Amino acid sequence: MSKLQFTKHDFNALPRRFRARLINSLSGFKSANLVGSADANKNMNLSMVSSVVHLGANPPLIGMVMRPRTTEKGEPVQRDTVANIEELGYYTINHVGANMLNAAHLTSASFPPDVCEFAATGLTPHWHSGFPAPAVAESPLQMGLRLVEIVPFKVNGTEFVIGEIEWVRFAEAAMKGDGYVAIEDLDTLAISGLDGYHSTRLINRLHYAEPDKAVAALPQEGAQDIEPAVDFSAFRENKARR
Repeated sequence: MSKLQFTKHDFNALPRRFRARLINSLSGFKSANLVGSADANKNMNLSMVSSVVHLGANPPLIGMVMRPRTTEKGEPVQRDTVANIEELGYYTINHVGANMLNAAHLTSASFPPDVCEFAATGLTPHWHSGFPAPAVAESPLQMGLRLVEIVPFKVNGTEFVIGEIEWVRFAEAAMKGDGYVAIEDLDTLAISGLDGYHSTRLINRLHYAEPDKAVAALPQEGAQDIEPAVDFSAFRENKARR
């Protein structure tokens, strides 16, 4: 089978859209998420983001890359999501499920400033316990975050938004006893490139790797290393919380 090889010189000579699709495909599968935000007047915004990454568990931090707020010529570009996050300091990250794919993809369109993506796409805002930013009711996994820091990247004008998870909600059936969330059971999608969407399946979970031990699969119920076991009933949404 023949292989293709591109160099930096080749990239610069390619058509712009071809180059964008090519480079966006190279980082592999990415998570598909909708970022929900609102301004002080509760004007809502919803945008597709494929750059969400885990930064740490204690404190629970999530990062994401946002596009530049200026063009290559230095002209300002309206970025409602990051502007809302800066204004209120809160936002949500919502997994994209297969049942909401078309509506979720539509949020990436350039709507006029006075058009709400929730209304335009038919997705439903969910206001979680007075949290200042809307989640997506149709999403199989929703997180509410508090802004910690926005780090500008001089190299291309993008910004790295870091948030701390304030709450998360998803179906109890996806929760394993060792803390693993089986997101494949939630029908969460992945993205490749700019516009490729994929369903996922679990191949295996593997034991913690050690140099002198063979790689081995974990049992279906996960690692047997949590003592005492976590009581899921304490975290059910309809249970009165202290």
